[in-house]
Amino acid sequence: MATPLPRRISFGSFLKELQELWGEIGQDEMERNRMILQLQEDCLNVYMKKVDQTKRQKADMLQALSISEADIKKILSALGECDSFARSEKLGGTLIEQLANIEPVLKDLRQRRDERIDEFKAVQLQIVRLQAEFSGAIDHGDPAAPLIDESDLSLKWLGELKAQLNDLQMEKNLRLEKIDTQIKCISDMCNMMSVDLKKELYDVHPSYAESGRSKSISISNSTLERLAGKVNALNCEKKQRLRKLQDLGSTLVELWNLMDTPVDEQRCFDHVTSLIKVSPNILMPQGCLALDLIDKVEIEVRRLNHLKAHKMKELVFKKMTELEEIYENAHMDIDSQSERRALNDLIDSGTVDLSELLTGMDNRITEAREHALSKKDILEKVEKWTLAIKEETWLDEYERDQNRYTAGRGAHKNLKRAEKARMLVSKIPLSFNYFQELKKLQEQFAAEQGPLFGAKPSPIRPLPARKPLGQSSNVNILGGTPSRRVLTPMSRKGGLSSGKVKEAAKATATPANYVALPKNCTDNTSL
Repeated sequence: MATPLPRRISFGSFLKELQELWGEIGQDEMERNRMILQLQEDCLNVYMKKVDQTKRQKADMLQALSISEADIKKILSALGECDSFARSEKLGGTLIEQLANIEPVLKDLRQRRDERIDEFKAVQLQIVRLQAEFSGAIDHGDPAAPLIDESDLSLKWLGELKAQLNDLQMEKNLRLEKIDTQIKCISDMCNMMSVDLKKELYDVHPSYAESGRSKSISISNSTLERLAGKVNALNCEKKQRLRKLQDLGSTLVELWNLMDTPVDEQRCFDHVTSLIKVSPNILMPQGCLALDLIDKVEIEVRRLNHLKAHKMKELVFKKMTELEEIYENAHMDIDSQSERRALNDLIDSGTVDLSELLTGMDNRITEAREHALSKKDILEKVEKWTLAIKEETWLDEYERDQNRYTAGRGAHKNLKRAEKARMLVSKIPLSFNYFQELKKLQEQFAAEQGPLFGAKPSPIRPLPARKPLGQSSNVNILGGTPSRRVLTPMSRKGGLSSGKVKEAAKATATPANYVALPKNCTDNTSL
């Protein structure tokens, strides 16, 4: 059922009703006029108040429109949009309609501004954080949220900030890659040298020693400098250890070759000798440069050096014995005691290269052998003459023995020796010229022996203290020229007797630099 419309009552009907009421009451005319005037004034005041209120409402609406327009312009300017906003163009109708139309525009712009501000905050916060990571300030706490300049929220400025952020992110990625590479390098070197990896990384920065990457690691400039310094220090240490181990390995090989070390013993140090020619820039096996390994190799080298010194000393004195035998067989004198004492002192001092010393001894032995071989004929003749003298002396004593034919132990051996002695003595030349030939042989031998062995310095003794090797220890120095006396055998049959032989020997001039004949020759070969 439709609701009836309210009955509209006009001002005149009210006035008419009021006049009727006043007539019934008996209100005088003046009072009526006064009250009507009062009512008219009250009505006027109500209208005036309403007009004023409406004016204020209009002014507020205009101000709201102006503020909205200003906000729109400000937001558009901040957003970098060049479009201007004019109410006459953009809006139409009454103020209420204009406000109704501008409100969604302003709301949309404000939303866009807030979103742009949030985007700026996110970008700038990342920039500030990355900068803090690079500078190391991040270690003291997260950076404060950056202040956003809302007067410039343009896409251009946002693009520049994003480009800056992209550069910083690329820089961070490069730093992370560099850190990964250097940490791997440190890990490899620690693995080779058996060094505690976590301790080395903790020295650079505590975040590096943490397992995994659940927490971001330091990428600050100072940390990168410490990391590079750690890599350089470990690399220098690695090269130093490798160089030391290579030197020790080379020494091991030399000692093994020198002492003929069995291959089985050498295999224990294959991991060392395999590094002798290795470049320090390649990856090597785990623990190959550990300090305990280097210590073990040093101990082995010291042990082998000790054995080397002992064996080399034995070799040197063995060479000395060989040299003495050559000198003795060649009827040359050598001061064995002084030589051996000098060798012993020189080896014990450790100031001489034993290999060079052995080489020097080998050279002396070679020279002595060559000289003895070149004088072999002279020495054989001297030995034969010596044997002849000995046999002739024995034969004289045997023939003077009245009981030489008496049967007894060894008599038959003496008879055989006498027969051989007679045959040997019978072959001795009867001519006195043979003495002159022997004299020439002796002079030639002494003259050639003296310069070779008497003036050659020993490799282990100074020249002034060296005694001439060709000079006998029992020579008589007269005016600087040594002299000796020799007995020359003569034939017993038809020749000179023993006494005459001695007289003939005295009449022969004694040669200079004559070498003493050995007394222990037993060679019975004939001349």
